[in-house]
Amino acid sequence: MSVNFKPLADRVLIEPIAAETKTASGIIIPDTAKEKPQEGTVVAVGPGKKDEPTTVQVGDKVLYGKYSGSELKLDGKDFLIVKEADLLGVIG
Repeated sequence: MSVNFKPLADRVLIEPIAAETKTASGIIIPDTAKEKPQEGTVVAVGPGKKDEPTTVQVGDKVLYGKYSGSELKLDGKDFLIVKEADLLGVIG
């Protein structure tokens, strides 16, 4: 996926994974009860700070804090831009 956006410094652009609409047992979750996703895929990465290059790469699946970052819409899709320090870890 290509997005025409380049984060600055230690910022990372993330495409959140869609929230679950159904539980494992088949119960449909209404919009009012859905939790904000905390997992996503890195779409773009800034160059890092002077002595601290970024450690995540485009394509990494990451976990981030529930209320971290700023939401934005690009090309009709929802994205989240966060500082690399707000990432909790890389999945897989």
